[in-house]
Amino acid sequence: MVSSDFSDRPSKTLVLFDVDDTLTPARRDGSPEMIELLRELRKKVVIGFVGGSDFVKINEQLSVGGARALDEFDFAFAENGLTAYRLGKPLESQTFISHIGEERYKKLVSFILHYVADLDIPIKRGTFIEFRKGLVNVSPIGRNATIQERNDYEAYDKIHGVRAAFVNALKEKFPDYGLTFSIGGQISFDVFPQGWDKTYALSRVEHEGFEEIHFFGDKTYKGGNDYEIFTDPRTIGHSVTSPADTMRILKELFFSQ
Repeated sequence: MVSSDFSDRPSKTLVLFDVDDTLTPARRDGSPEMIELLRELRKKVVIGFVGGSDFVKINEQLSVGGARALDEFDFAFAENGLTAYRLGKPLESQTFISHIGEERYKKLVSFILHYVADLDIPIKRGTFIEFRKGLVNVSPIGRNATIQERNDYEAYDKIHGVRAAFVNALKEKFPDYGLTFSIGGQISFDVFPQGWDKTYALSRVEHEGFEEIHFFGDKTYKGGNDYEIFTDPRTIGHSVTSPADTMRILKELFFSQ
């Protein structure tokens, strides 16, 4: 039975969304039109987001028109659910370093920095490693790149497979670390313990009693950071190409009748 906290919704359905290129353009703010549609959707079903970024970044993208992201979503899952909120209240969190240990973590980071230093790519900017509670985000070009530089690098990476080769090198170097590698967004990939992909968020809601869980994401191909939750038997997956595509499918599924 679904929690009485959600008894005002006519459907016992949870709809979860990836953030970048699903609810918003990559690393940019969501549109008022998207937020308004989500508000209407929330009258029918329970909604939540599942992003790989830390909560501060996601909150910036989804706090449109002065509204707080925590007020717009029933569930907020940052860092694949390692940082989580239910109805605006925080749930217990986990950390990457405590899981693998400080010594192993230092070896991993040292290898990544050496690898980036030796890469021959058109440009490098800054912040090549970003530590988050539940994962390490690695960017060969650096997360300080401009939007145009991100777009250019994404096109370059599709041809040269820089991120894919980087991931393969890490898998070969650290086979006993129990890590998963997931390429997402335009310029980076995530490194996290096995089972700490976006399906981790599902463990946060499995006791809620939802009859259906829908998931919307753009990186749903194998190796993409939405693949595991998109293909999980507990979800009904929807692969999208843009926020506009997300809105189109939502209207067809939940507002056509």
